[in-house]
Amino acid sequence: MSYFERHIFFCLNQRENGDNSCAQHGAQQGFDHCKARVRELALGGVGAVRVNKAGCLDRCAGGPVAVVYPEAVWYSYVDNSDIDEIVEKHLKQGEVVERLRLPDHIGR
Repeated sequence: MSYFERHIFFCLNQRENGDNSCAQHGAQQGFDHCKARVRELALGGVGAVRVNKAGCLDRCAGGPVAVVYPEAVWYSYVDNSDIDEIVEKHLKQGEVVERLRLPDHIGR
């Protein structure tokens, strides 16, 4: 068994030159909301879920983005209801939220 069952990493990168970045699209709020929901639902901790901050994940064009491991499922989200759906369906039930999945061709 892995130390954590799943990790969700949120890109919180802010580009100094003003280019598009996740921080410009509410990434910090998404991270904070996810962390709070995981805590409220008691999904976190050893053997469960870990919510992590990340620097640039190099998928800026789809931002804001988050990725869930070990499945390596990339998500783009708009608001707290999207985060709630990722938490409930993927982090809690192990079901990928297809409507929020970031297409493979979206990069920087």
